[in-house]
Amino acid sequence: MSAGELGVVEENGVRQGGAEEGVGRLVALGRALSDPIRVRMLSMMAEGRGCCDFSESGVPAAEGEEGICVCEFEEVFGMGQSKVSYHMRKLKDAGLVREERRGKWAFYSLDREAAGELLGEAADRLLSAPEKRSVVGGDCC
Repeated sequence: MSAGELGVVEENGVRQGGAEEGVGRLVALGRALSDPIRVRMLSMMAEGRGCCDFSESGVPAAEGEEGICVCEFEEVFGMGQSKVSYHMRKLKDAGLVREERRGKWAFYSLDREAAGELLGEAADRLLSAPEKRSVVGGDCC
């Protein structure tokens, strides 16, 4: 269960809810972007469908469908399905990636709108005009 499901209003000395929810989204974004493999996976999704030969692999893909199959990530990054799933979970938790199930296959695509909103939120938070804040315990520097 998550802190929200348990009704926790404070965690590690920080009140939950309101502005802190935005902080949580930015932390998930930071975690998602902290691994070079995940950044490369996002780049692959941003470029569109990979080079997997769908007719030979048996992966069902109709005209106009988007998304990259797990098998493509396995091949490009030389890792097993469980490791690809681990990385995709981090990207999905951050809200950057959509998953679509087609039969027994999972296809992943970049959620461009959500990514734009998250990156915009990060820029707003980090680049906004500084607020005057009092320093606890006296003057700074």
